[in-house]
Amino acid sequence: MKDLLIEPTRKSPLVSLKQGHIEFSGRSIPEDPAEFFKPIIQWIKEYAKALADQTTINLKFEYINTASTKWIYNILKILGEIEGHQKKIVINWHYETGDDDMYELGHVLKKLVLSPFNFIEVEEQEE
Repeated sequence: MKDLLIEPTRKSPLVSLKQGHIEFSGRSIPEDPAEFFKPIIQWIKEYAKALADQTTINLKFEYINTASTKWIYNILKILGEIEGHQKKIVINWHYETGDDDMYELGHVLKKLVLSPFNFIEVEEQEE
């Protein structure tokens, strides 16, 4: 399966999709979320057919709007529907110290997915 890398912009995050490693990092406020997330969802659906033995998902959002949150939830849901996925998928939610909104959003997502969900507090998100 071919890796997918989407470089970040002022309004969209870095997206790195590789066998065993999925990462979103930065701001996610794309003007057309459906258009932005379409190739990502396609890659995730294909990846779900041949899931790696272990997949780590790193979510390192500086800011994420409601529309993007729905797409991230859809991605987690697709992966969460794979039989036996609990042992294969680990989600790491990175949030900045003092950013209560991002911390709470992580907890909302954690309640919606069955995969192991870790909270990682960082001093400042990498640009």
